[in-house]
Amino acid sequence: MAYSKLGRTSSQRKALFRDLVTDLIINERIETTEAKAKELRPIVEKMVTLGKRGDLHARRQAAAFVRKEMANEEQDAIQKLFADIAPRFSERQGGYTRILKVGPRRGDGAPMAIIEFV
Repeated sequence: MAYSKLGRTSSQRKALFRDLVTDLIINERIETTEAKAKELRPIVEKMVTLGKRGDLHARRQAAAFVRKEMANEEQDAIQKLFADIAPRFSERQGGYTRILKVGPRRGDGAPMAIIEFV
């Protein structure tokens, strides 16, 4: 599958998506450009699928990608993914996120979108 480079080197792109995935897990909805949201969706879906598996190996695979940031006082992003978000989708076979288009950005006219958990 071809993917968009988003005008970045591979390491910058990986860092960008790690940040976006972590922010989406913590806040459950983020506003970003349409292109980034569309590229982010399959990565987030994989993380939720790992969360649904819930074993130690899945937890370590998710921890290798998601940044160690606190979601609230008592849990970080990985704990939130495995304890709160994944159980919500236990009956659902994929399609955990939705992308809503919100129109152009004021500064440069880039098409913006909100990506959130269903």
